[in-house]
Amino acid sequence: MKHIIIYLAITFCLHATLPSEVQQQINKSGIAKNEVSVYIKEVGGDVIASYNAHKAMTPASVIKVVTTYASILNLGFDYRWPTQFYTTGILKNGVLHGDLIVKGFGDPTLSSDDLPEIINEISKRGIHKIGGSILIDRSYFKVGNKDNSGFDENIYSPYNAMPDAMMFNERISTICVAPNKNRVIQKSVDYSYKIVNHLQRINVPCEGRYSWPIVKIDKTETVPSVLLHGKISQRCGERKISQVITKPYKSFYYALKDALLKKGIKVQGGLKLEKVPSSAHILFTHYSQSLEEIVSTTAKDSNNLYARHLLLLLGAKMYGAPATLSKGRSAIVNILKSKKTLHNEVLQIDNGSGLSRISKLNAKLLSDVLEGAYEKYGERWRDTLSVAGIDGTIKRRFGGTIVSKHAWMKTGTLKRVKNIAGYVKNRAGKLYNVVILVNSNKGNWRANQLQNEIIQWLANGTSKPKVIRQHVSEKYAQKNIQPAASMNIPKGYAVQVGSFAQAPNAAYLARIKKAGFSYRVLHQSIYRVIVGPYGDESSAKRILGDIRKKLNRGAFIVKL
Repeated sequence: MKHIIIYLAITFCLHATLPSEVQQQINKSGIAKNEVSVYIKEVGGDVIASYNAHKAMTPASVIKVVTTYASILNLGFDYRWPTQFYTTGILKNGVLHGDLIVKGFGDPTLSSDDLPEIINEISKRGIHKIGGSILIDRSYFKVGNKDNSGFDENIYSPYNAMPDAMMFNERISTICVAPNKNRVIQKSVDYSYKIVNHLQRINVPCEGRYSWPIVKIDKTETVPSVLLHGKISQRCGERKISQVITKPYKSFYYALKDALLKKGIKVQGGLKLEKVPSSAHILFTHYSQSLEEIVSTTAKDSNNLYARHLLLLLGAKMYGAPATLSKGRSAIVNILKSKKTLHNEVLQIDNGSGLSRISKLNAKLLSDVLEGAYEKYGERWRDTLSVAGIDGTIKRRFGGTIVSKHAWMKTGTLKRVKNIAGYVKNRAGKLYNVVILVNSNKGNWRANQLQNEIIQWLANGTSKPKVIRQHVSEKYAQKNIQPAASMNIPKGYAVQVGSFAQAPNAAYLARIKKAGFSYRVLHQSIYRVIVGPYGDESSAKRILGDIRKKLNRGAFIVKL
């Protein structure tokens, strides 16, 4: 029995590095310990807390950190999505005797706000009438024709919108209802759906059930209908109903045709869905805002559609069009591997947005992404995340606390999933890389409270928090322990087996030796036990599996 207790204690040391403050918060939360994963380290420095760091967890929207980082690595901050405009036929006396052709490449930001610039470019070419049709090429994405993901019962909600190469207004149709003006209109002209208004205006205060229309969407006909009914106060101001109702390329066609007509440019024909013909001539290219801005919106607002489009774009860029989910998933994995960010950690990507129950990752991988991103891009990357008390999904979460303006985070929430990851700066200005994942049915409010307590504790520090470790005995083996700076350690790759606030004990070191590994103990601010070094990373990888199997599932490769 004594040997079993010693073994379990050693195993705990290998698998968990937790300051007492963090341990107390986990204990107090009421969440089962196997449902919590924590990994905290000083950016560019030492690990502060590691708990279930290699456990596969459902990430929800924190996986957007992986998607956006891979996008920036591959495309750069300044990349801009093109939408190309072509013509066929000839232009004579202001009349285009042919088609106006639009090829979409999946710009998720293309909206009604872009139409004035597009119309101006067409007009500048001397086109005053289009004798042919408007032809739309949406072949760059191969994603099917589903309007919504069907992830949950809110199938018409914007967060469920599916991608398309010819995206427009984020696939959202907006209806403006103004009872005080007795007006119901579409925000953008769109004949691909119709409104059936059965609202009854009554003279009562604008509150409760009389403050909002009842909305039902009927897709049983070729042209979907939005049914408005119920009683509504005639004192209410404008209400905007934003739903996923129709096809984005149809919405774009009707909005473009209407904008052209308002400019005095009549389109004789209708809508065609075809690839750009070989006889077409390029007219101009419209560009999106920068990838930096798109990534910021993706992260700060947790925009699922943007994340889906980023994944698909990466697939097309790396493996050729048409973009598919499979290509996008492979692209992200290979981009991370090429930058030495992804080793043997858990990463299962579904659609890049986190709106999925099959996506998986672990805290250590997410920390590696955050570490690599900050090392490469610094504050420019950090500032793409939501800033506590300022914007995005944590604008109000840390209000009135030390965390406000001192944390840059990505959140992820699903039913039974509450995650947060990013950077926290303490009072002394030290920056920490923080990942706290909770997959539990105990209530997301408990997870939220646990995360807040840990982040506030970290932000309130005036120096690097002390790492507290449990040990089997009070006798520590000092043999072969030297300051790392004074040791003649060859450059290369090693496997880190464990880290300690105090020198590791003899029983722990003997267990490593008995398993057949030669170790070194390096001492700077903490004690690190490594196996190696090896001349190349592949050699270290070969030994990593055995070490994880025999000693510590949380072992990882370090570069010396």
